[in-house]
Amino acid sequence: MTAPIPFLDLLTPHIELKEHLLKAVEEAICKGAFIGGPAVSGFEAEFARYTESEHCVGVGSGTDALRFAFIAAGIGAGDVVITVSNTFIATTEAISQAGARPVFVDIDQATYTMDPAALAEYVETRCLRDASGCLIERARGLRVAAVVPVHLYGQMADMDPILEIAQRYGLAVFEDACQAHGAKYYSRAQERWLAAGSVGLAAAFSFYPGKNLGACGEAGAITTNDAELAKRMRILRDHGQSEKYYHDVEGWNGRLDALQAAILSIKLKRLPAWTEQRRNAAARYRELFTDAGFPHLVPYECDSSNAVYHLYVIRVQDREKLIQHLASEGIGTGIHYPIPLHLQKAYRDMNVPAGSLPVSERVAPEIVSLPMFPQITAEQQERVVCTVVQFLRATTRTLAMATA
Repeated sequence: MTAPIPFLDLLTPHIELKEHLLKAVEEAICKGAFIGGPAVSGFEAEFARYTESEHCVGVGSGTDALRFAFIAAGIGAGDVVITVSNTFIATTEAISQAGARPVFVDIDQATYTMDPAALAEYVETRCLRDASGCLIERARGLRVAAVVPVHLYGQMADMDPILEIAQRYGLAVFEDACQAHGAKYYSRAQERWLAAGSVGLAAAFSFYPGKNLGACGEAGAITTNDAELAKRMRILRDHGQSEKYYHDVEGWNGRLDALQAAILSIKLKRLPAWTEQRRNAAARYRELFTDAGFPHLVPYECDSSNAVYHLYVIRVQDREKLIQHLASEGIGTGIHYPIPLHLQKAYRDMNVPAGSLPVSERVAPEIVSLPMFPQITAEQQERVVCTVVQFLRATTRTLAMATA
C-alpha cells in the first residue's frame, strides 16, 4: 500500500531534534526557569539578528504580537486600520482588540497580497485630510492611522509602493509577517534586500507549530527598530509592569514561555536550511507542473521577492472535487482561506457587501494548498503533481464531452 503524503509533517523535524529538545526541557525543569530569563532574552537577540531588526519582543502568540504593537503605537478607539480580507482572522482580531476598526482593500490577483493600487484608491477616494493634516475616512469621520500588509504564504507584499503611500498620508505600517519567517523583498527605492520584520514600524510573527519556525505550543514575537516602542511592548506583555509589582498601565499576560524560547532557539539554527529545502521543493513543483503542461498552476513569485514557501498554493476551478480526489489517493491538502473575512459572520456588522473585493472573492473558492514541508521528497512531489494533473485532465475531457 502506498504511504500517505501529509499536508504538513510535524513529526520528522521533531524526531531529528528530539535529543536537543529534550535537553532544553530537562534544563528548564532542573533550573526551575519557566518565565523570562536568559532563554527568552537569548532568543529575542537571535531572532532580532535573523530578521535584521534592532529589537525583538517575545510574546504568547502572533495575535498578541499585532495587538501589543498597535496599542504601544497609540492606535485605538476612533482609529481605522487598513488591511486585507484574504488573511487569517487574527489580523483583524488584533485591530479590533486594540480598540480600532479594520477596513479592507483588495489583493493583487497574482500574489494574493495587498494591492497597492487598491490601497491608493481607498485613501484617495474615500478619505480626506483634516486641518491638521490627518487622514480622515469620509463615511465615519474617523482617523485612518495605519496599514497592515500581510506577507502571505511565505511571500512579502509589494512594500515599496505601500510604504510610499503610507509616508505620503502619515500612516504607520505594521507587517503581518506570521507566515514569512526569513522572507525577503528587494526594495528598488532603497536598492537593497529587506528582511520580513525589518520594514515597517513593527512586525508580528507567529510561532504556531505549523509555521516555518514553530514552537511546541503557542508563541509569537514582535520586531521593531524603535527602542521606545519595544520598551512599551515589553511592559504591555507583562501586566503593564515596568518592574515587579509596579504597574505603569493595565497590560496583559502575553509573555513568551522560557521553554518555548529555548525550543525556538534550537529550531532557529535549522531554519536557513529548512528554508532552502522549501525553496528547492517549490522549484521542483514548478518544474513538474511545467513539464506536465500546467505552468499556470505554479504560484507567482515576483522578481523582487525571495519567498520562503510557508504554503504552496494553486488555483483550480473545481477545488472540492480535487481535494476529494487527492484524499482518495492518500494526499493531504489545506485551504487558506475559504471565506474572505468581510463575508464572515464575525464581521457582518461591517456591512461590506459581496462584490466589494472582487479579487479576494474570486480567489477564495479556488485556492488549495498542496503538501509543503522541508523534508518532502522528490518522489512524494511527483506523486502529488501526477495526481493533480490526472484529475485536471479528466475534468477537461469530461467538460469537452459535455459541450460537444
